[in-house]
Amino acid sequence: MAEPTPMQVLLDTLPQTGQVEWIGIRPARGQAMETLERVIVSPGKGLEGDRFKGRETSKRQVTLIQQEHLHAIASCLQREAVSPEVFRRNIVVSGLNLLALKGKTFRIGTVVLEYTGLCHPCSKMETTLGPGGYNAMRGHGGITTRVVEGGELVLGDSVQACS
Repeated sequence: MAEPTPMQVLLDTLPQTGQVEWIGIRPARGQAMETLERVIVSPGKGLEGDRFKGRETSKRQVTLIQQEHLHAIASCLQREAVSPEVFRRNIVVSGLNLLALKGKTFRIGTVVLEYTGLCHPCSKMETTLGPGGYNAMRGHGGITTRVVEGGELVLGDSVQACS
């Protein structure tokens, strides 16, 4: 087996541990997000009570966004802050660069998720956040994941790459 390149070593080194700061579900299309303290997560189904009704192989079972990016988006809009439910993502985490999870599985409490892609903003952000909202979110929309192992996810749970 070939030795890993220096770049591969850097990409594979992720000692930081993040933390769950907010959990939300979208009960139905167009309805307001519901904020939760804990939720059951199931493979192929995502978060219990969320409107996600995709296939078991869907790459968008659970969506995450970085708390640090909420501040960046607010700054681009000349605001002090923007509430997490506005972005319609399921989980807000802090302390860990979500993009560093590309190609990896990671654990949140007892739940194991697999990074499947970027979660780009939709055109609704222009209406929700106001003029420039879509562009303020570009590059800050978070990630999509597939549930590998289900369990209960709780506010404050640690987020870390699997070994």
